[in-house]
Amino acid sequence: MRAVVTEAEVTLADVLAMRLAIDEPLGDGAALLLRHRASGAEREVVLGTSQAEARDATLAVSLAPLDLEPGRWDAYLVQDGRRTRLKSVDPGFSLDHLDAYALARRSLAYRAYRTLNGYLALRITQARPLAEVRAVWLREGRFEVTGLLAYTGLDDDDTRHGARLALQRREPRAELSATATVHGVRFHAALSLCDVIDAAQESEGVWEPTLEVDGVDDPLPLGARLDDVDGKRRRVHYPEASIDGVQVRPAFSADDELRLEVGG
Repeated sequence: MRAVVTEAEVTLADVLAMRLAIDEPLGDGAALLLRHRASGAEREVVLGTSQAEARDATLAVSLAPLDLEPGRWDAYLVQDGRRTRLKSVDPGFSLDHLDAYALARRSLAYRAYRTLNGYLALRITQARPLAEVRAVWLREGRFEVTGLLAYTGLDDDDTRHGARLALQRREPRAELSATATVHGVRFHAALSLCDVIDAAQESEGVWEPTLEVDGVDDPLPLGARLDDVDGKRRRVHYPEASIDGVQVRPAFSADDELRLEVGG
């Protein structure tokens, strides 16, 4: 049996909604099988039959009851005792949908995507509250960043929330902060680079920014995890600035959190 996924999306209710192009109808016992790429764990969901003349099928599978662990899950169609890995022609990417999905508080985030080889897969990650970075500048002597709050449960409206951008350097220890602006889930923050250089006698080091928002329990790390670009440290590069002869550059860490690297 030939089956190709033409549309695939995880809805706001964590339901995998799919449309399949098929060359023969789904029969009794047809199932969607998900296989964890690392552990080999499998979950199987029986699908309904399709009409005899049907050349496509629309499916909806609730993901939360399947107890899927974080990681990558490959999708297979099981029919007549045979499993076939599902081909996909849907890139499965909409930034607007990802933004809407991230508005709610969640423990896990589910995303359907097409692999580099053209197959359907699910990516499941821990959905920790985050200040999702959308733009970074070093201009007019300031470090400036904008983005949106993810998985905090705050409403996307015009409500103003008190907020503060904090920078912390671990070795040698130093901290500084500045007032930030949050409207609904959109944030903007800026901090003087001269203050960063003057914060401690030793100017070299890596600074970790967080956003503290009224109504959110813990400080939010600044990062970029909603899109499908992994390994941003090697893929995303920002221009650097020189302040009093000291080089300052924004960069992502190995786990896609934003850092401010000073000196070196």
